[in-house]
Amino acid sequence: MMDGTDRSEIGPEIRPEIRPEIRTESKLESQPEIRSTCPYCGVGCGVFLRADGQGGISVRGDPAHPANSGRLCSKGSALAETVGLGDRLLAPRVNGREASWDDALQLVADRFRTSIAEHGPDSVAIYASGQMLTEDYYLANKLMKGFIGSANIDTNSRLCMASTVAGHRRAFGTDTVPGTYEDLGAADLVVLVGSNLAWCHPVLYQQVLAAKKARGTRIVVIDPRRTASCDAADMHLALAPGSDVALFNRLLAELSAGKMVDQTYLAHTKGFTDALDAARADDVSVTGLSEAEIAQFCDLWMQTEKVVTVFSQGVNQSTSGSDKVNAILNCHLASGRIGRPGMGPLSVTGQPNAMGGREVGGLANMLACHLDLENPDHRAAVRECWNAPTIAEAPGLKAVDMFRAAGDGRIKALWIIHTNPAVSMPEADAVRDAIAACPFTVVSDITMATDTARLADVVLPATAWGEKNGTVTNSDRTISRQRAVLPAPGATRPDWAILAEVGQRMGWPRAFDYQSPSEIFREHAALSGIAARLGRDFDISGLATLDDAGYEQMAPVRWPVNATRRGGRFFAEGQFFHADGKARFVPVRYRSPAAKTEPRYPYRLNTGRVRDQWHTMTRTGLSPRLSAHLAEPFLEVHPEDARRLTLAPSDLVQVQSPTGQAILRARITDAVQPGQVFASMHWTGETAPSARIDALVAAATDPVSGQPESKASVVSVRPYRAAWYGFAVSTARMDPSCSYWARARTGAGYRAEMAGDHRPDDWETEARRLFGLPEAAAVSFQDAGRGLARIALMQDDVLAAALFVAREPVAVMRDYVATLPGTSAPDVLSGRPSADMPDPGPILCSCFGVGVNTILRAIEAQGLVTVDAVGAALQAGTNCGSCQPEIAALLSAAQVREAAE
Repeated sequence: MMDGTDRSEIGPEIRPEIRPEIRTESKLESQPEIRSTCPYCGVGCGVFLRADGQGGISVRGDPAHPANSGRLCSKGSALAETVGLGDRLLAPRVNGREASWDDALQLVADRFRTSIAEHGPDSVAIYASGQMLTEDYYLANKLMKGFIGSANIDTNSRLCMASTVAGHRRAFGTDTVPGTYEDLGAADLVVLVGSNLAWCHPVLYQQVLAAKKARGTRIVVIDPRRTASCDAADMHLALAPGSDVALFNRLLAELSAGKMVDQTYLAHTKGFTDALDAARADDVSVTGLSEAEIAQFCDLWMQTEKVVTVFSQGVNQSTSGSDKVNAILNCHLASGRIGRPGMGPLSVTGQPNAMGGREVGGLANMLACHLDLENPDHRAAVRECWNAPTIAEAPGLKAVDMFRAAGDGRIKALWIIHTNPAVSMPEADAVRDAIAACPFTVVSDITMATDTARLADVVLPATAWGEKNGTVTNSDRTISRQRAVLPAPGATRPDWAILAEVGQRMGWPRAFDYQSPSEIFREHAALSGIAARLGRDFDISGLATLDDAGYEQMAPVRWPVNATRRGGRFFAEGQFFHADGKARFVPVRYRSPAAKTEPRYPYRLNTGRVRDQWHTMTRTGLSPRLSAHLAEPFLEVHPEDARRLTLAPSDLVQVQSPTGQAILRARITDAVQPGQVFASMHWTGETAPSARIDALVAAATDPVSGQPESKASVVSVRPYRAAWYGFAVSTARMDPSCSYWARARTGAGYRAEMAGDHRPDDWETEARRLFGLPEAAAVSFQDAGRGLARIALMQDDVLAAALFVAREPVAVMRDYVATLPGTSAPDVLSGRPSADMPDPGPILCSCFGVGVNTILRAIEAQGLVTVDAVGAALQAGTNCGSCQPEIAALLSAAQVREAAE
C-alpha cells in the first residue's frame, strides 16, 4: 500500500560516511564525535556532538543527515549552551526531600497499585510528551494499556498534532504522512497554512527558499497574522481566524468547476459528491478575503500541478481542526496531487518525537503501531504480542479531560513525564490547581525548576538529551538515533528504565524485564510487522532482527522498512488503508471558533512561538543568545487598537479572558489585524509569572480530535499603569517580588524587567534585598521627586548588580547594560556606552550574535542593499536564515529614509 519507493534512501545498514562515531587524530580533539538528533522541533535534524571532557559539548549539523544536510536553526546551533548541571535534579525527591530510588519507585508502584485495587484502572493516568524517545513512549503505552488495562495515557502531542491524526485516519484509514521533505524542493507551489515555517521550522523553510531561488517555486502563506514566513511569499492571505475550511471548500468547488478533478484518481476514493456538495454550500465570505484574492489563490493552485500544502498549529489548534485538515486533504485527493514528487499535503510537527508517540499509541484513542483501539482483532493482536493480562477496550481520557478528572477526584494517581502542563495546557490555572489537588502526582523530569514539578509528590530524575539513547521519528517518517555523548549525572536514569522498574514492581517482572532500549525497539519493530499483516501502514519489521551492534550503528531510515520496501511516498496509485482500500472524502463546513467576541472581551487572542525559544524554555532559556532576541513576553496590538486603548510602545498591558489574566509588554505592529492580538506561549512561573498565556486560553476542544483551540480565545486589553518600572542586571540569579517581572539569561548573568504597584521607601535597600547583596558597596543616584533611582552594587571593584527605576518604562540601552556585570562598569549609571564604544543594539541574529545597530551601521557605511550583502559583511542571516525577514525590514526602512532625504 505504498508507492514511490526510493530504494536509494539511507537505510538501516551503516555506510562508511555516516558512522555514529567519527574519530579524529587531533590531540586537541581526542573525544569522538557522536551522531545524534536535535531535540527541538519535528524536522529531526542530525547533529554531531563532541564532549569536551568537562561536562560541556560542541554541536554542529550533520551534513549526511537527510533531514537537514548539515543545517541547524538558531536553537540547534545553541544546544551546547543548554547542557550543564545548574538546575539539574540528580536524585529522587519524595515530598520535597531527597530519597533513594528504591523508596521512590516502590512508593510509585504501591500508590498506583492501591488506586487500581480500590478505584479501578481508570483511576490512574500517564501524561507523556513528544520529548520522550520512542522506546520510552512504547513502554509507557504498554504499561497503561496492556497491563494496567486503561487507555488513560495521553500526551502533549494532543495539543500539537491530534487534529492531523484524526484527519489522516478519516481520509486515509490510518495516520499516514504521504510525502517527504524532498517534496519541498521539487514543488512549484508551496502553500503554508497556519504555519510560520520561517521561525518554527527554519531548516525546512530554507529548503523552500532554495527552491524559490533555483526553480522559481511560488510561496503562499495563509495566516491571520503577518509572520516572518510572509517575507518571501508571493501571496499572503490574511483570512479570519478559524476560516480555513471555507477557503479550501471554495478551492474544491473551483477544482470541480474548472474540470481539474482527476477522474481516474477518484476511482480510488469514496464520498466526493457529498464533499463537493458541502463545499459548494459553504460561504467563503467568512474568510474576510476579497473575491479577487480568493480567485488568485484558486487559479494559482489549480494551474500548478506540483503543489505541497504545509500545515501546522494554525490548522490543528482549533475546535474545527480535524475538518480543516480534511478540507486540505479533499483538495489533494480530488486533484490526484498526492504521493508523487513535489506534491501532497505535509503536516509538520512541533516536537522532536511527536511522530514516534503517534507510532507507539501514545494518544488515548490509539494502540501501538497505528492499530485501532476500537478494533477487537487489533486489541487481540497487541495483547498476544505483549502477553498482557488485559488490554484497554475503550479510549481513555484525552489531555483536557484528563486534568479535569484529576481536579474532580476521578484520577487518584497521575504520572507526568517530561512536560509542563501547569503552564502549557489551556486554562493553565485550573490545570495547576488540578495537579495540586490530585492525591498522588509523580513527575519525571530533569529539573525541579518547573511549575509542574513543584506540585509533585514524587519527582524522578531522568537523563536529559545528550545523555539518552533511543530513536525519534520526524515529520516525514524518518527514524533517527539519538545517542548519548555525556554520562548520566548523579543518580539520573533513562525513562525506559524507570518505567520498566515500576512495571516490575507493580507485579509484571517478566513483561518489563528490559536491559537496553535496543530490546524495546526490536519488540516494537516486531509488533509493527503484525500490524502490517492487519493492513496498517506503519511497518518497520525489517529492523526487528537488528542486534545491539546493528541498533547502535543504525543510520536514519524512513519507514516503512520491511523485506521489500524502504521509505518512499504513499498513495500515488491509490491503495489506502480503509478496509476497501479507498480513501474517504469528508464533507466539511465552516464552523466559527468556540469563543465569541463580545463587549467584555472584544479581542481575538492568537498564541504561538517566537523564533529562538522552545516550549516553556526549560532548555532554550538556559542560552543567553537565544534569550537576547526577545527577552520579554509581549502582546502584539494593531496600531488602530493601540490608539483606541491609548497605548504607547513599551507600555504594559493587562490582558483578561474568562479563564485567566496576564500582564505583557505591548508591541504595536500591523502584523496583526485590528481586533486581533498575539502572544507567545513560552513564559512560565519561573521566568515571568504574570505572562503564563495559556491561563487565558479556554479549554474548548475539537469534537473529533480532542485538540484544544489555542488560536482563537477572546480577551479584553487595557493599559497597566504601574507605580514604578524597573530594569535590573546581575551576575547571579535574582528573584523579584512585584506585580510584573520577566527574567532572562545573559552572557554576564541575568536581566529582568519589572513593574510594581507600590513604591518602596528606599530603593537602595530594595536593591540589596532583590540581589541578595546586603554588604556590597553602593553607587547610587535617586531623585524622589522625579521617581528616578539608579543603584549599582559593587563587589571587589566589579559590578555585581544594577537597578534602574523610573515612573515610566526605563530608558537605558538594555543590551549594552546587560554586558556590564562582572566588569568595572564605570559608566553603568548612565545606562549607555561611552562615545567611543558603539552599542550593538538588540540582538537580531542569534546564531552569530549580531545586533540591530551593528547591521544599521553597516548598511549605512558600506551601502548594503540586499540581505545577502549584509550576510557577506556580518554573517547575519547566513546560518539558519530565520532572521533574514528582519534584516530585510531594516534594509527597507533604510531605503525609505534615504529616499525621504
